[in-house]
Amino acid sequence: MSLELALRATEILMGFAFVLQSLEHLASFQNEQIIHGPRLVLSGLLLAGIATPWVLLGLLALGLLHLQRFQGPYNGGSDKMSLLILCCLTAARWLPSEHWREYAFAYLAGQLVICYFISGQVKIVNPEWRSGRALQDVFRFSTYPVSESLRAYADRPRLLWMMGWAVMLFELVFPLALFSRETLILALLTAALFHLANACLFGLNRFFWIWLAAYPSLLWLQERLIL
Repeated sequence: MSLELALRATEILMGFAFVLQSLEHLASFQNEQIIHGPRLVLSGLLLAGIATPWVLLGLLALGLLHLQRFQGPYNGGSDKMSLLILCCLTAARWLPSEHWREYAFAYLAGQLVICYFISGQVKIVNPEWRSGRALQDVFRFSTYPVSESLRAYADRPRLLWMMGWAVMLFELVFPLALFSRETLILALLTAALFHLANACLFGLNRFFWIWLAAYPSLLWLQERLIL
C-alpha cells in the first residue's frame, strides 16, 4: 500500500465518521450548529478529495473550537482519536518532505498500537476485570446497554469472565500482529468486530468508524517496515 493510497483511505473513512458526528449536532444548540454545519460541509469536501490540505486545516481549526466549546473531548476516546487522526493527516499533507510526511503518518499507526496495548494493560492489573466483575457492573448498573434486556448478561458471570479475558488478551498481544501481514489483517478485523459489538451493546457507535479510519496507517506502516 502506497503512502498516498493509505492517506486517501484514511481521509475517506475519517470524513465519513465526521459526517455522522456532525449530523448528530445539527438539531442541537445554535453554538454547536455554528461548528458542525461548516464541519459537515468540509467533511463532504474531504470525501470528494477537493482542496484536501486546506480542508484538513479547516477541520483542524473547527476541532480546536470543538474542544473550547466542550472544555475538552466531551465524547472521550473517540474525540481524542478523531483529533489525533486529523493532526497526523494535516501534518502528512503539509510537511515539505516525504520523509517527514511518512513520520507523521507512522506516528498515527504507532499510537493506534499503543492504544490497544495500554487498554489491555490497564484492564489486566485491575482485579475487577480479572474476576469479570467489571463487565457485570457495566451491564447491571451503567447507562451504556442500549436496551434493558441486555442487562440480563449481568447474571451470566462465566460468560462475562471469558469475554473480559478475551478482550484483555487480544489487546495485550495486538502489537505482535505487526510481524505478519495476514496476522495484522486478522487482528484488525477482530478489532473492528470488537468495536462493532460495543456499538451494538453499549451504543458506542462513534468508536467504530473513527477507529477504522486509523487502520490504513497501520497497514501501510507494516508493509513499509517489511520492505
